[in-house]
Amino acid sequence: MRIRFLIPCVFLAGFFLGCNSERKEATLAAILADSPNISGKSEYLNSPYVTAGDRVYMVGHQNGSFPELGWHITGEMGGIWNHPIKLMDGFDLTLNWEDHTANLNQATSFTNYPMANAHAFELPEKTLKIKRWQFVPDHTEGLLIQLEIQNEGVETQNFSLDFIGYADLRPTWLGERTQMIDSTDRGHYDTAINGWRIKDAGNPWFTCYAADVTPDTHTEAESAYAGKGVAHKLSYALELEANASRTINFAISGSYTSAEEATETLRTILNEWPELAQTKKERYQSLAEQTKLTVPDTNMQETFEWLKYNSDWLVRTVPEVGTGIGAGIPDYPWWFGVDSEYALQGYMAIGQDETVYKTIALLDSVSNALNGNGKIIHEMSTNGAVFNPGNINETPQFASLIWQVYQWNGDRAFLETYFPTIKKGLEWLMKENDADGNGFPEGFGMMEIHGLDSEMIDVAAYTQKAFVDAAKIADVLGDSTAANTYEAIAANLKHKINADFWSEDFNSYADFIGTDEQALHLIDDAIIRADTLNKPWAIAEMEETKRFIQQNPSATPRPFVLHHNWVVNTPMEVGIADSVKAIKALDTGKKFVNPFGVFVTGIDRDASAGSNDGAYKAPPIFTYTGAVMTLPTGVQVRAENNYGRPNEALDYLERMTRSFSYALPGSMYEVSPDFGMMTQAWNIYSFAYPIVHQFFGIQPNAAEKKVSIAPRMPDKWNEASLENVRIGDNTISVFWTNGKVRATQTNPKWEVTLHLANGEEITGKGEEITN
Repeated sequence: MRIRFLIPCVFLAGFFLGCNSERKEATLAAILADSPNISGKSEYLNSPYVTAGDRVYMVGHQNGSFPELGWHITGEMGGIWNHPIKLMDGFDLTLNWEDHTANLNQATSFTNYPMANAHAFELPEKTLKIKRWQFVPDHTEGLLIQLEIQNEGVETQNFSLDFIGYADLRPTWLGERTQMIDSTDRGHYDTAINGWRIKDAGNPWFTCYAADVTPDTHTEAESAYAGKGVAHKLSYALELEANASRTINFAISGSYTSAEEATETLRTILNEWPELAQTKKERYQSLAEQTKLTVPDTNMQETFEWLKYNSDWLVRTVPEVGTGIGAGIPDYPWWFGVDSEYALQGYMAIGQDETVYKTIALLDSVSNALNGNGKIIHEMSTNGAVFNPGNINETPQFASLIWQVYQWNGDRAFLETYFPTIKKGLEWLMKENDADGNGFPEGFGMMEIHGLDSEMIDVAAYTQKAFVDAAKIADVLGDSTAANTYEAIAANLKHKINADFWSEDFNSYADFIGTDEQALHLIDDAIIRADTLNKPWAIAEMEETKRFIQQNPSATPRPFVLHHNWVVNTPMEVGIADSVKAIKALDTGKKFVNPFGVFVTGIDRDASAGSNDGAYKAPPIFTYTGAVMTLPTGVQVRAENNYGRPNEALDYLERMTRSFSYALPGSMYEVSPDFGMMTQAWNIYSFAYPIVHQFFGIQPNAAEKKVSIAPRMPDKWNEASLENVRIGDNTISVFWTNGKVRATQTNPKWEVTLHLANGEEITGKGEEITN
């Protein structure tokens, strides 16, 4: 499809604003004075932050600079984006005296708020303290940048302020697939707005910038950024008396339909930014109140609260394509199948259900338009171009997501909408991808290692779970034939997974089932990998496995434990491992953790493996090899809880919590503690699912207006509460004190059953149920 793009503009605030003294005195600092905030670490000032919005977002470094960063589009993933186009590489703010120039790109501190951020600068030689604030209003193709300058000296300061904008109007990743061809940018000073207007020569893409004071001069500037962008400067002569302060506002907007829309957006931002900021602040306060956790561990409590904010940061709307959660910022701001299938289970548990429905609708509509056979896509850019039409595991995981959401909303029409996709997808899964007919589909699952595309353990486990859940959906919809068929397939797969994938020698489920030839190729590759990483134990283990294969050849496929990938724990995640195997496998899994969580690939483990020491030193060069990630760790949390081990589950949550605010205050990286995406969608799955469904034991059944509550708390949580959990037309709160459970609800007509640890059950209706 051909997508036309936004005209981002920044307009002179005075051009739109009247002389309203109340508005002139409004500051983001005042509006956010009572908001949660977290200050960053000085050693991470030279690392990324995000100012988030569902239409526009900005990525720079915490020190106030805008370096070229990212790899999906090399060096272009930072700056200001209005998907599916980029607006600017960034900007510089400089203060100039006759004898001194100060570039505001070396902040002394960075503070993150749920919906804004602030950089602090100090110029002691000129007795100035400066703060740069920014936020993106909801549903708005623009942002506000606010500069507060405080003169703490006894003399008046006269200086010029330069705003240098680095425009770079370019398409998103895969733009060429929808005929989005980047051209040279050209600038024009527009006296109507007292600012610069930049246009991409070959496209109706624009960006403009100005301030709420008229510039004294405007000139072209030099840009060191790669690409076809241009730089222009606006200069303002300022006088700041002793002990006085000055606030200056800048704004940036965009439209991919017309200049008039860009103008209207700017008018709204510059006229209404205090109201827009207050509205967004209040919405974030509402997010915090939903599924509100109170536990003895205040670090984990704060982490859980901010993960709810992080989840909202990742919502990405392009009206011509749809709305859905991006996987992570800065390199994965677009839409993914499997990332959503994990994350949305968490989003539902924290009450962000509208985001869930919109994301599911987007994935379903695009998957059906592209594939047409129920196969769910893997990755789609914001211009609608699909990069990967789908890995094998994404199709069964979609079925389980739909059933999970139905537990929360009880909406039969929701099931009716998506069951056709599920039916087609499961048929495609088994007919097109199970060449040997043994019930295990072949193809890539979660592990993106070359050659790991035979019969993967995670694909098998998620397929089994999909048939269990699809049977329940079919039963609700009165399709008894499908329900019976799916139940039979699920039962057979559960037996076969436990029989065929289990390795008693390793006390683990196998990474995959494949031929000897496949295994030997993978072993050779893995030995090279282990040798590169200096893992002699892994080399020895794989060489022993290689000798065994060569000395005991098999003409038929068989299970292999090679990489100790995290996916070997998925049978425990979905609860199909028999208890004896499960405990052995979970204990084996403890060998492949470090102080922050679970290694993606066990053979990459280092000297920190198995330890619980929080000491950490970042390697000099980032690589996903050797990574510890939040998703594998979250899977392990759920797995431990499934087999009655909440203390072990909490241990993994505590490890993950160590990475909260480690690099970016208020966020948790994709790769623990400070690698990859600075915020990641599936983090909420790793926390919300085990906390809501397992520790507090909330099992919703909105269709029948029932809730089952079976708390299984770790020993450290002698007192805990989870308040305002939205289920259908009801809101549940659960309070736990030393084994005593109290549940309240806003709809007294619902039936609540407390399942106590001693086997006792208490069922009742009304506003409060307790033991």
